[in-house]
Amino acid sequence: MATSTERRAFAQKINRTVAAEVRKQVSSQYSSSPQLSKKRSGSHQLVPLSEVVEPVDFEEYLTTHPPAPEPGPLRELLEFPADDIEIVYEPRECRTVEPGVPDEMGMDPRVRDSVQIYTEDWIIVHRKYQKLSTAFNPNTLEKQRERQRGLSKQIFESDEVVYDRTSQDEQDELKRRSVSLDDTPRGSWASSIFDLKNSTADLLLPSLLERTAPEEVDRRNGEQRKENRHREVLAFFPPPDEDEAIERCTIPEVPKEHFGQRILVKCLSLKFEIEIEPIFGVLALYDVKEKKKISENFYFDLNSDQMKGLLRSHIPHAAISTMARSTIFSITYPSPDIFLVIKLEKVLQQGDIGECAEPYMVMKESDSTKHKEKVEKLKNQAEQFCNKLGKFRMPFAWTAIHLMNIVSSAGSLERDSSDSESERKGTWTDRKKRTLERMSIGEDACNYTNFRPATLTVTNFFKQEGDRLSDEDLYKFLADMRRPSSVLRRLRPVTAQLKIDISPAPESPHYCLSPELLHVKPYPDPRVRPTKEILEFPAREVYVPYTAYRNLLYVYPQSLNFSSRQGSVRNITVKVQFMAGEDPNTAMPVIFGKSSCAEFSKEAYSAVVYHNKSPEFYEEVKMKIPANLTDNHHLLFTFYHISCQQKPSASLETPVGYTWIPLMQHGRLRTGPFSLPVSVDKPPPSYSVLTPDVQLPGMKWVDNHKGVFNVEVLAASSVHTQDQFLDKFFTLVHVLEEYSFPFRLKDVIISENNVETELKASITNLRSARMEPLLRFVHHVLNKLILLIVRPPVINGQIVNLGRVAFEVMAQLVNQIHRNLEGTQDQHGRNSLLVSYIYYMFHLPDTDHCPQFSGPSNPSYAGPIQYATLSRATARPTSLNLSRSKSISNSNPDLATTPATPDDEVTKIMGCKGIDRSHSWVNSAYAPGGPKAVLRRNHPNSSCDLKQAIERSPNRMSSYMEGFNHSQHSHPRFSTKKLLHEELALQWVVSNTNVREAALQQAWFFFQLMVKSMGHHLHLSDKFEALRKMRFPERFVDDVTALASMITSDIVSRFQKDIELVERLNTSLAFFLNDLLSLMDRGYVFSLIRMYYKQVSNKLQNSQNPNALIALRLDFIRIICSHEHYITLNLPCSTLSPPASPSPSVSSATSQSSGFSTLQDQKIANMFEMSVPFRQQHFLVGLLLTELALILEPDVEGLFFLHKKAIGAVHNLMCSHDADPRYADCEVKAHVAKLYLPLIGIVMDTLPQLYDFAENGNQKGRLTASAMDEMDAENSSMISQTIAMAIAGSPVPHPNRSSPFQLPVMPSRQYSTLSAESSRILLICFLWVLKNADEDILQKWFTDLSVFQLNRLLDLLYLCISCFEYKGKKSFERINSLTFKKSQDMKARLEEAILGTVGARQEMVRRSRERSPYGNQENVRWRKNITHWKQNADKVDKTKAELEHDTLVDGNLVTEANLIVLDVLEIIVQTVMVSESKESVLSGVLKVILHAMASNQSAHFLQHCFATQRALVFKFPEMLFEEDTELCADLCLRLLRHCSSSVGTIRAHASASLYLLMRQNFEIGNNFARVKMQVTMSLSSLVGTSQNFNEEYLRRSLKTILTYAEEDLELRETTFAEQVQDLVFNLHMILTDTVKMKEHQEDPEMLMDLMYRIAKGYQTSPDLRLTWLQNMAGKHSERANHAEAAQCLVHSAALVAEYLNMLEDCRYLPVGCVSFQNISSNVLEESAVSDDVLSPDEEGICAGKYFTEAGLVGLLEQAAASFTMAGMYEAVNEVYKILIPIHEANRDSKKLATLET
Repeated sequence: MATSTERRAFAQKINRTVAAEVRKQVSSQYSSSPQLSKKRSGSHQLVPLSEVVEPVDFEEYLTTHPPAPEPGPLRELLEFPADDIEIVYEPRECRTVEPGVPDEMGMDPRVRDSVQIYTEDWIIVHRKYQKLSTAFNPNTLEKQRERQRGLSKQIFESDEVVYDRTSQDEQDELKRRSVSLDDTPRGSWASSIFDLKNSTADLLLPSLLERTAPEEVDRRNGEQRKENRHREVLAFFPPPDEDEAIERCTIPEVPKEHFGQRILVKCLSLKFEIEIEPIFGVLALYDVKEKKKISENFYFDLNSDQMKGLLRSHIPHAAISTMARSTIFSITYPSPDIFLVIKLEKVLQQGDIGECAEPYMVMKESDSTKHKEKVEKLKNQAEQFCNKLGKFRMPFAWTAIHLMNIVSSAGSLERDSSDSESERKGTWTDRKKRTLERMSIGEDACNYTNFRPATLTVTNFFKQEGDRLSDEDLYKFLADMRRPSSVLRRLRPVTAQLKIDISPAPESPHYCLSPELLHVKPYPDPRVRPTKEILEFPAREVYVPYTAYRNLLYVYPQSLNFSSRQGSVRNITVKVQFMAGEDPNTAMPVIFGKSSCAEFSKEAYSAVVYHNKSPEFYEEVKMKIPANLTDNHHLLFTFYHISCQQKPSASLETPVGYTWIPLMQHGRLRTGPFSLPVSVDKPPPSYSVLTPDVQLPGMKWVDNHKGVFNVEVLAASSVHTQDQFLDKFFTLVHVLEEYSFPFRLKDVIISENNVETELKASITNLRSARMEPLLRFVHHVLNKLILLIVRPPVINGQIVNLGRVAFEVMAQLVNQIHRNLEGTQDQHGRNSLLVSYIYYMFHLPDTDHCPQFSGPSNPSYAGPIQYATLSRATARPTSLNLSRSKSISNSNPDLATTPATPDDEVTKIMGCKGIDRSHSWVNSAYAPGGPKAVLRRNHPNSSCDLKQAIERSPNRMSSYMEGFNHSQHSHPRFSTKKLLHEELALQWVVSNTNVREAALQQAWFFFQLMVKSMGHHLHLSDKFEALRKMRFPERFVDDVTALASMITSDIVSRFQKDIELVERLNTSLAFFLNDLLSLMDRGYVFSLIRMYYKQVSNKLQNSQNPNALIALRLDFIRIICSHEHYITLNLPCSTLSPPASPSPSVSSATSQSSGFSTLQDQKIANMFEMSVPFRQQHFLVGLLLTELALILEPDVEGLFFLHKKAIGAVHNLMCSHDADPRYADCEVKAHVAKLYLPLIGIVMDTLPQLYDFAENGNQKGRLTASAMDEMDAENSSMISQTIAMAIAGSPVPHPNRSSPFQLPVMPSRQYSTLSAESSRILLICFLWVLKNADEDILQKWFTDLSVFQLNRLLDLLYLCISCFEYKGKKSFERINSLTFKKSQDMKARLEEAILGTVGARQEMVRRSRERSPYGNQENVRWRKNITHWKQNADKVDKTKAELEHDTLVDGNLVTEANLIVLDVLEIIVQTVMVSESKESVLSGVLKVILHAMASNQSAHFLQHCFATQRALVFKFPEMLFEEDTELCADLCLRLLRHCSSSVGTIRAHASASLYLLMRQNFEIGNNFARVKMQVTMSLSSLVGTSQNFNEEYLRRSLKTILTYAEEDLELRETTFAEQVQDLVFNLHMILTDTVKMKEHQEDPEMLMDLMYRIAKGYQTSPDLRLTWLQNMAGKHSERANHAEAAQCLVHSAALVAEYLNMLEDCRYLPVGCVSFQNISSNVLEESAVSDDVLSPDEEGICAGKYFTEAGLVGLLEQAAASFTMAGMYEAVNEVYKILIPIHEANRDSKKLATLET
């Protein structure tokens, strides 16, 4: 008894010491660490969590701890794989069957460069395992579904009740049969026994009654629990929030040729009323709004063979490529203003267009007999004209189709669900691109990829007007066509029938020809009539780099004015030729044929307008530009007068003028509009290098040398940039490469003396280039700039160092591109075109491919390398004497400033020197002379050395030199090779303010360039096998250090002023360091991370808005931790040992904790706490968990979004580990989990802040009762508080006792700072660690925990059960209807973020910040596994199958989570078995188990839960039978509740547990009165309150218990079986009567009879009997049956008197029931208490308020009052006889006076 009281006192004491007080107590000794586990004595907490520790030297650790020799999954954890980085030479995919590039011979430098860029393989530095990292392997819903396949369905009673219940009628019938009062006399036991005996028992558990050693039972239970367990608990949990996935990256898209939306047009037939001559068609697209022709021409010929035969003399052979009748148009900018214009031409004949069109307008096919002779005449004329003028054409008719009408009338295809599904899929960039595309064209209004195919018959053509043939006139006509009262409609049409098909083009059409007439894959048969791809001339700029060789020229003659030209010049045509020289024979066959003709020809003629001296033209002449364009190449235009008369003597064509356009001038292709003078005479020799504008002597010009011929020349070329700044840059570079001095560039002669100045100026002027050509040729530009950096030219024996100017311009160009192309950026603000350039295109210049900057004999990469430092006359500026300049931690990026900084720590790290290469190491271990110092050429221990190091020239060659001899060649060129990464780092560090600012804006670009350069360099120099410390020279390492420090300084100094820039900088730096971990000395990279942390921490101390900086730091560490070898980087197999000189032991926080006795204990403790050894050896996970621990500090408020970020980061990593095939092995997973062991302590410490899930449900959490409960219970009914609590399903409360396992009672839960969502994620992470951690390690740690800490852990497990409770199918269906509104809102927010001014990440941050840490937490995104709002954004409701799946997954999650809790409870039990204070902990364990039993659990879990409970009770029976009745009562209630389960296995296990409970209670004292009483009380409350209660199932369980008792051979000789039978029969009778009572609520007589019978059944439970007696009294009083009510109260008083007599012997009190027999002889029933009921004092029964003297008096007074109202005054007198002695003894004269009156 004494022991029990002491324990209770101890428990109360622990409860009163709330977490806040303990925290204050400990923080005074251990600075600011939030972790519970670190409060332990012996902890070597030398460095507070707010400071970053110095990591171990990773490379040295690996050297000194070689892996075990045997290979296996565990060994793979120890080091990066040998094939971690591979250089992939990926062949360039060519769209066409032929390569489409010119021959090697005779290519000029431009073409050669272009061919190389467009044909060389992609060179990819590929991190082979990166696909397993969190950056590239998001844990999406689809992947979760894949991992959830094959799950077994968990059976939950709640679902069974809802879905499998028999009909109500059947149930009623069942009840009538089972409890019928007609079969047997009312109130007899016979009916009860009869029903019970006829019931069926459930299956008995095998070997339940056998005596087995506890150890064997535990082992067997453990094995059974581990069977059929799912390895990945997080596979059941909703995937991490993609909003927080800052590390997410995708492999960039391969650069490919640009296409817009593509439509396929098929010309099927063209039929006129009369067929007399061949007609030819031309198709093209025009944009009326932009007033631009947006495609080249497509020529088609639908003539019959007979008609084609008329031209056979002119066209001997027609190439198949010219016979195409279908074409594919591309439209980049769809618009409602696009027309498909169809023009028809015919063979030139005598007469104007109107005369020639007349027959087509007047003659009808139906009148063919009437006009037969006329038609024959026309045919003959046509045949004559075809023979004579067959190669000339004339305009005939035209029409136009408004494409918008086709799309809208055909109707857009309805997308099916699969389309919309695919619309939602894809990378972030894809989705953004689609959204922007839709917005730009008015939400699908002009979507030419998604309409129903249409076949059109065009019947009306408009006659061409000879004087209105220009494009300007056409635009007017087209604009007029759209008006309702079109002028054109009033004109008489040319009637014809043109049938064409218009449809969206298929993805990969067969038999397609490119604009260059190359066969596009697939092209199975070259003999099939092809489809032509038509080149687009986009309406506006297209910002996509060229990726294929294209070199086409389009010539558009527009008008000619020969009005002043003398002579017969009326039928004029223009012959266009592409001349390689001045000889007529040098005309080149580069002009593309039209229709039904040769593929290429040497000349093209424009259509002739009859008798017009000033004709307009609409001709398009398409040409191939040759690869070796020279100054002699030119376009020659010859003007002819064509004689149309049929006289044989007349000359057919008479030349009447000449003009020309030289194509190359000063290295540039000449394009654009020209107004040219026309010469009457043939041009003189050497004319081609001059323009016609030059007045040549002796030449006669039309109209006095005025410009009379207007022509436009366009180039569609991926070789010629057509931008003056780009052209000049490339020309100068090529001059330098070819060393072709002198070279004339306009008015400047380029020589060796001025080429450097001109080149630098041209590089600087690149930023003035137009954006479209700049982006079209961005690959060329960047390649050349990089080449100039790494192969600086040698001119006149001097190295021209262009690194600085090239770096500056590169930074500015990259910025320009980002500013102009905001729509093509990913979530990190990186332009997708530049990302793909670096990933695929960029590589270090190979000597084989770059002969231009090398000497005649170029040693290869693998040759011997000699590092050198070459200086030019200019030295590093004195402002870089950084020993006086602390600019690295200054917000002003100008290195020349010298601000003061309070940042002593960073100053110490950087040695106050910035870029001083001798001291710029971060980690002191790397300092000169330190244990890990890299070998240096000069040890910087003298001031002289320091000065030299500081003043090193910025132009030094951070490269290797290959010895070259200037005398080897006449023009010395470069044989110096620099390394791009070294030069970029150097130039960046030494750059001035403006350049550095430009580079900072898009720092990611230079970081990624450096990383790829480093990887490629290691490959080319075979250094991947070298030690990491030896891979890169020291000076480069120093530059990287300075660079990282500089950027960190910018982050911490500017994060409040320019948040978007700082966010980009922060992620860029993090990705850079992540990449460096794969390439450099990893210990060195850790030191850079430490430096970042130091600078941020120092800023945090005096920052006004620290949360923003903490968020940046969280993003930073999350990106670092997304490395694919993150586990290896944390040294998962290292053994933690304490520091060499541990600090003295600190006194324990609680009296129960004990110091570490051995080194082994210290190692275990180090693994579970954020100790210095842990943080040093597990550096990255240490940083992450430190962030989590600091953010979860309860003192800091308003950190809701930080909570979410920190917890999300940990959850994200754990999901990745679960899905990673490398960690599938259990032993490996245990090592991975070992890295997260401190999380257990962190979560334990966060317990008061966690969301209390128990508050949401029916349970009241771990708080057993509150004042409100008591008040309600007192006022609501006559039932006592004890009974009310029992009926409510809570354990019997004892107000004077307090449970040691409850949350600190705080007013309004001020500690609940975590949302439900964050708490849930944190708890699943906690369970993940417990599931995967090594059980032995956990047990060793638990051994050393204090009782207080173990209790805290049990509280946490209790909360886990509340958190992961099954909600049931109905809950899923209810929530499904709420999804739509939320998803619509999120969709709107996402679109606003994408299209608004704010970036997507900033919008996400803003959204997070809006959420209050306290308010509205449940509405954030709680229970995402139910709503899945992100993935189902477009779905309103889930299908039944999806709901079924969600239910299945949730059931498995709940089961697994609770099984993990059970596993941990077993470990705790094993741990505390030998502990002195085990009783306190074990009762807590049982409470957690009871809580689990009370929750909605699966049958699978409950089986194991019951097994654990049986083992626990078997090992520690005193816990239930010698202590408070609370636990026993609760256990009985839970077991009895499960005995009425509809699931057979649950009933079987619950019955077994209940039977063993009775058996154990009996074995202790030959009876089981306590269990009897508690079971009887529990049954009453259960039957009275449970809605889904089914007495038939409970009857089966009772029968099962009876069967166990009958088969228990061991106790057959005792009275146990008989007592069990009595109890079971009694329970069955109570059950029957209670159920019957519910049915007879309306029948008062029957109801009272049943209540009497129930009260009689409770004769062994005084509390319950008293309750039912009072209930009967109350019912009688309601009906004014006062005499009956008084008799009930007398029985109550007699019962109380009986028990008071047992407690104490007071003479004035009645001696028991005998004293009341004068009132009623029936009162003697109250003495019929079983012999097996022990003293109420020991049992804790009769604890109600009526079992007192005052209670007895009250009952008697009530009885007297009722007798008085009933008029039974004799009975009143007998009552007073009992009352008077009591009042006299108490000297209560007032009461006595009342009685006597």
